[in-house]
Amino acid sequence: MTLEAEYEQPEQIQWEGRFIAAKTRGRWEYVTRTRDIKAAVILAIDEAGQVILVDQFRIPLGKRCLELPAGLIGDDDGGEGEAAVVAAARELEEETGYRAGRMEEIGEFYSSPGMVSEAFTLFRAHDLSRVSEGGGTEGEGITVRHVPLAEIADFIAARRAEGYGIDTRMLMLLGPGLLAGL
Repeated sequence: MTLEAEYEQPEQIQWEGRFIAAKTRGRWEYVTRTRDIKAAVILAIDEAGQVILVDQFRIPLGKRCLELPAGLIGDDDGGEGEAAVVAAARELEEETGYRAGRMEEIGEFYSSPGMVSEAFTLFRAHDLSRVSEGGGTEGEGITVRHVPLAEIADFIAARRAEGYGIDTRMLMLLGPGLLAGL
């Protein structure tokens, strides 16, 4: 049976929580966001050439993780229909304390398409101004990191050596260095 034909099999929910559901379709097992919730991810580089990152403990990993600021779109009760750009601006300010004068939509991406259907929209934040200390909402325990773009590879390597998880989206910051040796 082709994958396309297998996709035509009925989707079955095996388990569903508030934010995720485990599903099967034919022989495939995967996870989806409930209520068609998507995520917004923000690439923010300040006027000094520093990338603004977040560092927080992630329960699924059991360790701290280095990430770009991000959050769910319309996940709060009554937030259905929230525009991705509005969510991105909200999450950037909540997590990092920065407000963007302009948000540029880069596009929609999938983080692990063989296992998860979750999509995220990547935004580039421009014209940043610091309005608070950030740190996220209560209980998120976010530490804001400012890393010169020229030092990002060494910074990521140092966090990895400390046992941090490194979000896959950090690869976009390493891309030119990774490709330089090819």
